[in-house]
Amino acid sequence: MNPSEATNYHFRHAASRLALSEHVQRQLIAPFREVKVECNILCDDGLLATFTGYRVQHDNSRGPMKGGIRYHPQVDPDEVTALASLMTWKNAVMNLPYGGAKGGINCDPRQLSTGELQRLTRVFTRKIHEVIGPRLDIPAPDMGTNAQTMAWIMDEFSRFHGHTPAVVTGKPIELGGSLGRESATGRGVLFAAECLFADHHKKVGDLTYAVQGFGNVGSWVCRLFHEAGGRIVAVSDVTGAIRNPKGLDIHALWAYAQQTGGVAGFPLGEAFPAEELLTERCDVLVPAALGGVLTQANAADVRAKFILEAANHPVEPYADEIFRNNEVVVLPDILANAGGVTVSYFEWIQNLQEYYWDEERVNTELRTRMRKAYADVTEIAKKYECDLRTAAFILAVSRVARATELRGL
Repeated sequence: MNPSEATNYHFRHAASRLALSEHVQRQLIAPFREVKVECNILCDDGLLATFTGYRVQHDNSRGPMKGGIRYHPQVDPDEVTALASLMTWKNAVMNLPYGGAKGGINCDPRQLSTGELQRLTRVFTRKIHEVIGPRLDIPAPDMGTNAQTMAWIMDEFSRFHGHTPAVVTGKPIELGGSLGRESATGRGVLFAAECLFADHHKKVGDLTYAVQGFGNVGSWVCRLFHEAGGRIVAVSDVTGAIRNPKGLDIHALWAYAQQTGGVAGFPLGEAFPAEELLTERCDVLVPAALGGVLTQANAADVRAKFILEAANHPVEPYADEIFRNNEVVVLPDILANAGGVTVSYFEWIQNLQEYYWDEERVNTELRTRMRKAYADVTEIAKKYECDLRTAAFILAVSRVARATELRGL
């Protein structure tokens, strides 16, 4: 299945359990707005380059739309639409006053200079500035973008609309960003996992972990779970994979990856083929990179008993069925990796109020939100006698459907 088909599969399944009418289902599944723009920039070598940018705004029944912007060669309309839909359901699971959106530019940011990235970001912002804003649609960082990217968007947007820090989240602290935002997605995974493991009479420190991806999310997952006593036995990224059954020295690995650009060649671990990480012997598998990596073809070979979806849609629907049959517990992405958007919500609040929180408050509020969302999802799972993904979608779809019906859209 492509990303949109997979997302709609889960939506339809939840909608059928809720007995939603076909009329309501059509309203919830169709995007509110889809934008495609041409972005021309003058490259450092003097040649003109053209890139295609997208912004899909899925739903605004519960508030302004919210979602990241990614720079990646695989960005296309189907992926962006699927991720925008996922953001709607993620925000609803967390009970945030947002709808969902997603954006991106089809490019390889590693092949562009800092100056080229800034020019590309500003052109993209000029093309979409009329359809984003603090009360319309609030972008954030995603794969291939970061706090600097958000600073450029904020600055370019402010040229048209006046100083507006709340137009994006994930900004540098000096420009109105929130403390705790950088680690938020990984920390949210930890808080949700603590709840999941407690239900199975286990603690973070009782288990071993294999983590696919060592970017922002994956590296924070490794560091935070390691600090909580977990044993990280294998890690992979775009450069390669390393493992150590006794546990990797995560702080040394982080320092090494910062210096070299990846985990490949780390001297305190054994190199092995990166594609084998998903089937590595461990208790907990954490896909924290691209989507669609766990499929019908490899799901039966997964040896972990828990899967924490730190990435967006890493497990395809057919793989889900195999995991259920094999009693592998999957903590779904729209709950597991919702810490990022939750702290983005905190940043937005701080920008609107012009009153800023300390990091302890941010992390405490995040823990409270993640625990409440996990409790809400597990309550639905018991009521409908279903797995956690189905329960999360039932909860999310019911909240958005109710808001849609009350507004009479």
